[in-house]
Formats: sequence, C-alpha cells, structure tokens
Amino acid sequence: MSPLQLGLAVAGGVLLLAMLVYYLWLAGKNKPRQPQALPPSAVAPFDREPTLDDAALGGTFEDTGFAIPAPEKKPGLDALIDVIAPVALDAPVSGDAVLAALPPTRRVGSKPFAVEGLNITSQRWEAPQAGQRYSQLQAGLQLANRAGALNDIEFSEFVMKAQGFCDVMNGTPDFPDMRREVGRARELDQFASDHDAQIAFVLRARRSAWSPSYVQQMAARLGFVPGSMAGRMVLPGTSGHVPLISLSFDAQAALAEDVSQSALRELNLSLDVPQVERTERPFARMCDAAQALAREMDGIVTDDAGVPLPPEAMEVIAAELEQLYNTLDQRELSAGSVLARRLFS
Repeated sequence: MSPLQLGLAVAGGVLLLAMLVYYLWLAGKNKPRQPQALPPSAVAPFDREPTLDDAALGGTFEDTGFAIPAPEKKPGLDALIDVIAPVALDAPVSGDAVLAALPPTRRVGSKPFAVEGLNITSQRWEAPQAGQRYSQLQAGLQLANRAGALNDIEFSEFVMKAQGFCDVMNGTPDFPDMRREVGRARELDQFASDHDAQIAFVLRARRSAWSPSYVQQMAARLGFVPGSMAGRMVLPGTSGHVPLISLSFDAQAALAEDVSQSALRELNLSLDVPQVERTERPFARMCDAAQALAREMDGIVTDDAGVPLPPEAMEVIAAELEQLYNTLDQRELSAGSVLARRLFS
C-alpha cells in the first residue's frame, strides 16, 4: 500500500470514529432523563409519606408520618346552597324505614338530592342511619354546581321525587316557591361563575426530555404521591381529603410498556382554588414546587400559552387570589369549606 493510500485509510478511519462518537453523544443527549439510583439509606420506609424538601422549597414544613385520614363527615343540607322542603310526620319514624324509602338515585339532573332526619336523641339533622329514630324529615336539592343553575325542569323533578318519598313515609312536604328558588339558583350560579378559579402552570423541558419515572422521582422528593389515574400525582393536604395541588403528564407515556423510553417534554401543575383551604397556602406551595422542579429538572415554568411566568407574575396572581378569598369568606363560602366544595364541583 502506497503512503497516499495509507494516509487516506487512516483519515477515513478517524472520520468514521468521529462520526460514531458524535452519534453516540447525540443519542445520549436526546434520551429521556432517567431516575437516579438512590442508596438504601436514602429510601424512605413504606410507612412514611414523602415530605416537602425544605431546602428545595425555601420553607419549613412539618415532617409527618403517613396516616389514613378519618372518613369525612357527609355535608348536610344548607339553605345557602340548597332548596329545602320540610316534611311533617304524624309520628316518629325509624332510620331503617327512611333508608328503605329513599329513591334509588340521589340526583336530579346534574344536582345532588338528599334526605335528612332530625335525630330524636341528639336533636341534630343528619343523613338517615339504621337504628336511629327521627321526629322530622327534610328533602333537599342543590341550587347550583359547575354544571349550572337549577332550572324549572329540575325543580319539577325534585318535587316529584320528594313527593314519591313522602308518600311512602306518610309525610307531608312543604315545597318552597319554584320561581323564587330558581331565581336564587341563578344568582348563586352567577356568583360562583364570577369567583371560580382554577390555576394551571406548565413546566416545559429546556433541553433533554424526561421519562415518566424521572418525573415521578423528582415530584416525590417534594411530597407528591401517586394519584388515582395514570400520569397523575397529588400533593396531599393536612386533612388528606382534598389534594392541594395536582401534577399531571401524558397518561399514555405513563402506561407504556417501557416507560424509560417514553419522552415527556412538559407536565402540568394545577390548583382548584375553591376546593382548598386558604390556610394551607396552596398557591404559595404550588409556586415553590413549580420553581423547585424547574430548577432540578432544567425546565421553565409557563402559562398554557407558553409565556414564561417569572416570580413577579406569580406575586400578581397571589394578590388577586387574596381578594378572591376575602369575597368567598364574606359570602360564607370560604375556600375549602364543605359548602364551597359542594358548590364548586
């Protein structure tokens, strides 16, 4: 082989090697980020709930063990958001009889329907219970929810359903005026529409995509736990009944056979404002979580349109939320209260 041929062969080999190195680097760069392997000492025991990382979030949070929350008391009827029809009885009735007479469906259209009894022993209104006795009954229907206001047809269906129940119980219902109740429903629905707030942030990858397991690992460090659906995690509240913040990403990526090969370039953080108590500081914690994830995952926080949200923009939103909280308090529909969660559902 001549010196020229040898030189060309060497040059070709160097070029091929350089191309191979480049493509291996490119493949590694585009591969979704994977979760980091943790040493045994860093893995929390199964009976503990992940807690917020104080250093990452810049705040102090109490480290509490995981506990199954006690069952939440069923919300009672309230004239503020319900149509209520008192039912007079000739004699006290048993809870067993009331339960047997209840209609098979507890909804009228899109609105919840309920029956309550005045417990003879406790003298409190409650959902009927076996083994108890009641001196009075009342039937009720919610005036409004996120599906809209109670209308004439739904009110008429409520009357028919409640009357059928009363016929079985030998009770006499006293229905309120339909026009007045439908008017109240419209006014309540307008107030709710004007003061409903659901805030959403989008965390977008700057460079490398993320694998679902990587997202789950990073979110778990901030206290998020798996939700009820694929691709969803939640940050539990103090009560455990309503999550403070939801984190979601592509469900198909979460259900892929090989999640390590699924590539995510964005995830969503959301807060349903009327559902969470003000004292939980849900928006502040949402901002802290979004900024911590952006920092650790090399992402950027934006709105739905892709416009970056700097801390200054978050402060403006926080100030507007304080006004909203005050208005809800004045209407006796404080965020996170039983009535607010029923109305904004």
